[in-house]
Amino acid sequence: QVQLVESGGGLVQPGGSLRLSCAASGSIFRINGMAWYRQAPGKQRELVAGITSGGITNYADSVKGRFTISRDNAKNTVYLQMNSLKPEDTAVYYCNANVETMSRREYGYWGQGTQVTVSS
Repeated sequence: QVQLVESGGGLVQPGGSLRLSCAASGSIFRINGMAWYRQAPGKQRELVAGITSGGITNYADSVKGRFTISRDNAKNTVYLQMNSLKPEDTAVYYCNANVETMSRREYGYWGQGTQVTVSS
């Protein structure tokens, strides 16, 4: 089994910053792609940013230039630095990872979600 544990969410004023972290643990041989998704009330879950094992990144247009995804492969951890936050960034943020387990099979895993609220 593999667990993803997120941290770093909270309440922040517009224009502020937050840094989310997601640490993977368990029966991990290798972690391939990692990503952050978000889901606002009444909306579908959407991709925010993704990063390959080699460090290639992609972003939703709505966050380009404001958010930065990064990862520490030695710690099995992915980060999301969020700057210049806007009220429309308010959502539950979920970590996702494609993990090759010790059985050499690849599965997708999700974290439990962390709430980000941008409000004055």
